Amino acid sequence: MDWDVVHLKISISTMGFTTKIRDNILAINKASLRPFYEDLKEADCIICSGSGRSLYSLNAAVSLFTLSKPGARNKVVLTPDDPGFPGKNMYDAAADLDKRFKKTLLLMNSGSGSSNDPLVMAQDLAMYIEEKKSSRFSMALLTSSSESPLAEITRRHGSVIQIEGRGKSKPSSVYSETGIMGDIFELGTLELLNMMIEAIFRNLESDDVFKLCEDEFETIGDIIDANVESETYTRVVDMLEKGTNVFLGGRGTANQIAKMTGIRLFHIKSFLGDNVFMARGVNTPRPRAGDLEILISYSGESRPILLWCDALRKYSGSVLAITGSENSALAKKSDLQIIIPEDIRPGIPRRFYTRAAYVLSPLPVKLAERLTERGLNLPEYILSWYHSITE
Repeated sequence: MDWDVVHLKISISTMGFTTKIRDNILAINKASLRPFYEDLKEADCIICSGSGRSLYSLNAAVSLFTLSKPGARNKVVLTPDDPGFPGKNMYDAAADLDKRFKKTLLLMNSGSGSSNDPLVMAQDLAMYIEEKKSSRFSMALLTSSSESPLAEITRRHGSVIQIEGRGKSKPSSVYSETGIMGDIFELGTLELLNMMIEAIFRNLESDDVFKLCEDEFETIGDIIDANVESETYTRVVDMLEKGTNVFLGGRGTANQIAKMTGIRLFHIKSFLGDNVFMARGVNTPRPRAGDLEILISYSGESRPILLWCDALRKYSGSVLAITGSENSALAKKSDLQIIIPEDIRPGIPRRFYTRAAYVLSPLPVKLAERLTERGLNLPEYILSWYHSITE
């Protein structure tokens, strides 16, 4: 029997959906990854497009290009919402990008392949390429639906990677096995892109990405299992079960991970009559006694994050810190800590942020399980009611 087949049957964590994510990544066709990888490596400018958690996972991964040591592998990274985006739509922006960059990549993340934002951007860029006969653009798409209209457009002007999501598994209340809604796809694309970007910085070949992912999932599984049954995790779930609002925050890449976590918590907390807010968001209210704040910072020394921590505790709230050092200022100020240490190598993107996304991903799962124990079952169609129709 083939060694890889045997290996893929091994569970990496008590959270079964993480094993499914790994299996889906390792099942990707290697030949399809190569042109995608080369486009990502050669691009001078990357335009990110997606909706909801798919966009946040994409932004979190691609931002690693800007966080690493400056050099030839760094890219200009833009989204249509950035002040520096040079046009009111992708067609208008393409004229400016055509002059400024040798190669611009429209990088899209959409499980269904039907999200409006990336579809419109792909249509606009395809129109520009075909009208102007420009060779300075390409498209790349991560999707579970390789026959969608978005995939068809992308394939004409670039490459498509099919990465499975939940697959044929029906919605279930056993979220530890299926994840909640799009967890499997969204967390999968985050990890795949993270390892692709690391491979680029390490001058590896596209096939090496699979080995990086395989090895990293061993670490991710250990981190998850070390935390989900811990006293800290139990205390956090205790707080989430109560009538409390939740605030999440980070800076830069950490903020994208906070948003990914916030969306899933919102689906459950909204049903309970509570709210989930991003720290310093436009609709963020004054905290109340008993509220919970989750702050993410690798260094744990970012001044804005420390000020957010102080503000929440001033109002008798509790703070959970996700950080890389137990000796950091944030860890010491916080009521609860999850420490995710990492050996940082100069010039290589960090893995901390993806690991933080995975260690936080069981939080809504454990909350749903707790509510089921209390006799309140939350089938997924109820959670879907709170899902934005624009995603």
